[in-house]
Amino acid sequence: MNILELKNLTKNFGGLTAVGDVNFNVKKDSITGLIGPNGAGKTTIFNLITGVYKVTSGNIIFNDKEITDKEPYLIAESGITRTFQNIRLFKKLTVYENVLTACHHNATYSIMDSVLRLPKYKKQEKMLNDQAAELIEIMGLESRKDLIASNLPYGLQRRLEIARALALMPKLLLLDEPAAGMNPDETEQLMKLISEIRERFKLTILIIEHHMDLIMGVCENIM
Repeated sequence: MNILELKNLTKNFGGLTAVGDVNFNVKKDSITGLIGPNGAGKTTIFNLITGVYKVTSGNIIFNDKEITDKEPYLIAESGITRTFQNIRLFKKLTVYENVLTACHHNATYSIMDSVLRLPKYKKQEKMLNDQAAELIEIMGLESRKDLIASNLPYGLQRRLEIARALALMPKLLLLDEPAAGMNPDETEQLMKLISEIRERFKLTILIIEHHMDLIMGVCENIM
């Protein structure tokens, strides 16, 4: 069963065709790699899937539903989250605050519940704090949870960005060059982490990557 289908996907920027008539499927529960040279349009495809760019033509189907040109927040709510080629964290917040901020997407209490500190607020805040702590532990960041995000080594900033994406409880996780800037040891650890994430969270992962060792080591399908 396919969780994601791209049908004749095209994106033009003026006279430049960045993505031309692309067709591929991503199988549910798989780890799939998307490879190609610099400038081939890989990140543009991620931006189209997540609604950052509007599609010139073609269709994007997720979980048998059309998501072409939906707003990014609606696509995230449907179950697709991502990391970025250039890390985008809340750099002045701590590791813990970065993850907890993302966890609050799952809160259902009202402003009034929050202002009056009603039981629903207290119960959900505890749940969200526990969720943030668990994600930080899974990512191996527990000893650094009170560090400002910008002070983390580059490889750990990548892990924090993945933790923040997982906080939204996605069905499909898009990783845009997650091993960029990592040394061979860090890349090997990341390979293990990606496999563990798939098993633990029961989700599908689509990866853009230039590190072929990582792609060959974790991906069941490569395009």
